[in-house]
Amino acid sequence: MALPDDIAAIAGAYHGDPFQVLGPHVVGEGGKRRLEIRAFLPEAGEAFVVAGGAARPMRRLHAAGFFEAVLDHQQIIPYHLRVSGRDVEDPYRFSPWLTDFELHLHGEGTYSRSYEKLGAHLRQIDGVAGVNFAVWAPNAGRVSVVGEFNAWDSRRHPMRRRSGGLWELFLPGLGAGVIYKYEVKSRHGGYLEQKADPYAFAAEVPPKSASVACDLDRYQWRDREWMARRAATDRLRQPMSAYEIHLGSWKRPRRSYRQLADELIPYLLQMGYTHVELLPVMEHPYEASWGYQVTGYFAPTARHGTPAEFMEFIDRCHQAGIGVILDWVPGHFPKDAHGLAYFDGTALYEHEDPRLSEHRDWGTLIFNYGRNEVRGFLLSNALFWLKKYHADGLRVDAVASMLYLDYSRQPGEWLPNRYGGRENLEAIEFLKRFNELAHAEAPGAVTIAEESTAFGGVSRPTFSGGLGFTFKWNMGWMHDMLRYFSRDPVHRRHHQNDITFSLLYAFTENFVLSISHDEVVHGKKALLAKMAGDSWQQFANARAFLACMYGHPGKKLLFMGSEIGQWNEWSHDAGVEWDLLRFDPHAGLQRCVADLNRLYRQQPALWEVDFDWSGFEWIDFQDAASCVIAFLRRAANREDFLVFVCNFTPVVRYGYRIGVPAAGSYREIFNSDSRTYGGSDLGNLGRVEAGAERCHGRDYSIAITLPPLAVVVFQPAGRQPTTF
Repeated sequence: MALPDDIAAIAGAYHGDPFQVLGPHVVGEGGKRRLEIRAFLPEAGEAFVVAGGAARPMRRLHAAGFFEAVLDHQQIIPYHLRVSGRDVEDPYRFSPWLTDFELHLHGEGTYSRSYEKLGAHLRQIDGVAGVNFAVWAPNAGRVSVVGEFNAWDSRRHPMRRRSGGLWELFLPGLGAGVIYKYEVKSRHGGYLEQKADPYAFAAEVPPKSASVACDLDRYQWRDREWMARRAATDRLRQPMSAYEIHLGSWKRPRRSYRQLADELIPYLLQMGYTHVELLPVMEHPYEASWGYQVTGYFAPTARHGTPAEFMEFIDRCHQAGIGVILDWVPGHFPKDAHGLAYFDGTALYEHEDPRLSEHRDWGTLIFNYGRNEVRGFLLSNALFWLKKYHADGLRVDAVASMLYLDYSRQPGEWLPNRYGGRENLEAIEFLKRFNELAHAEAPGAVTIAEESTAFGGVSRPTFSGGLGFTFKWNMGWMHDMLRYFSRDPVHRRHHQNDITFSLLYAFTENFVLSISHDEVVHGKKALLAKMAGDSWQQFANARAFLACMYGHPGKKLLFMGSEIGQWNEWSHDAGVEWDLLRFDPHAGLQRCVADLNRLYRQQPALWEVDFDWSGFEWIDFQDAASCVIAFLRRAANREDFLVFVCNFTPVVRYGYRIGVPAAGSYREIFNSDSRTYGGSDLGNLGRVEAGAERCHGRDYSIAITLPPLAVVVFQPAGRQPTTF
């Protein structure tokens, strides 16, 4: 018979090992062995054990609803319970699911697919269907699964404690769609909180915060051809032009994942983008955080639909030839009570010391990258999105904040590493391992660092001392160029360095040229509004800026709304101002961006040799007085090249001479001043001839009409032309 103290602890919801009390137990010795079956059923007036076709009444041992039956058996036999006339399975008769090896891997931080066991998983045991729950809470005295199925009563379903601080429980009779949380009672300080599942695959629509069980394996993917082609692709030598969007505000009212597939994919094809990059889709409680304060690391936000519908969105993108990059946030997490913060009454996922644990600027907590289980959680999460959702890449947010212990901190507000330095050594090792796993486990997928410092080797392999990212955002280029274009053209002659400096370091990393959401909010102005001059000049400047961007070495990223010349800053509460396309200048800018994407995709010279000097040559950068620069972009075949000439003043320059590599005809294949784009339509009638007149150190040159505030692109006439 169960001891009174154990019974009281079960009834009071503070027993730390319920499987020692509840369920079937063989007690006694020798011929006196018997089977005791115990259950806590607070809603039951009476209860029976049904075994071998016979129902045996259970005796109430505690007024709160603790029942026991004693059977004349010397071993555990199959049975179920009958409660108030209804047959139910006993959760405490089932064996644990997590193996000792998995517990070991979790403890050492190498269980990189822990999402396959932790969280809520639909499964069958001996023909009995249910949901298996598992969570890590090493400092909990008791963890219970609670939900509508047990009236949120934490006494009903306390979990089994496993080694390493893991807890698990199989609840028969539950299925997809069940809403649940974990109630965690800590061994420290009387802490008691209902927590969302860190591994939940789905969540309620915010502001609700419970987790939802679902089956991710039911979706049938149809992107096999895309995935095979991706695995065989060298992404460094392929075009990548990404359209960055916030799903909630691309169009209003908010679209579902299926509506986004119906509307966004055709738009991406119309505009010629190769990829779409999504601000974090992982579940988050606060919409104004844009997704960067994650509470559900394994759950796509329910604001737009179900996990299966998000899988369908990615699948349809792939079938249309569009890659999907997800923003990923391993740098910090919010303090919401239902989230990861203080998960088991202690600093579990974060550090205890506030000098290590908190980003005060953001009001968030920093992961403890030195803790094995935390590192394993994040690595598993990265692989989850790459493997289960077929994501084509992860753009890692706020990498600089992870690399440096003194990031945005004053002296005395941070702790140095073990060598006395400012580098976060544990975070650096974590990022290296993340990149190694991502590239090994998801062939062809990319990792992208948002990293704004001079930290060396961000996009260099880990075996050579780098962090291992595929790409790094080029924040320096972005700041220099936007500063230059914000100046009145009359002053630009004194700031030529702003448009040339980036070429001094352009090949030190694998860069993405990014005009992201961060550059069009918080008083920074929309892209068009950053441009100098009157309205006509602002549009001309924007077209010239973007054309120069597409000519510059590096992959491309442009935030939504920038392609149509939205005047207002982005707001997550409002959609892109699509009504502006009624006006010719805005429609012209949109056509310009679409044609730049097509030019970019069709010309290997613009992407095949992005990360080596052999793909770029200056023709001239010294004509600061005229604010003109000219350069070449070359493909792997050096005979395949393009000539870019950029005029950053509103002055038309006739007969402007540019040195070129060879004699012959040159087609003007792009002109940002075209009438089609809203320009003045000055140009070179489609073709110029290179004569044997030496210029810029070259034996041949062309004399061109250089339109105002414009970029013109020429190609040797014998090459494959671009089709718009």
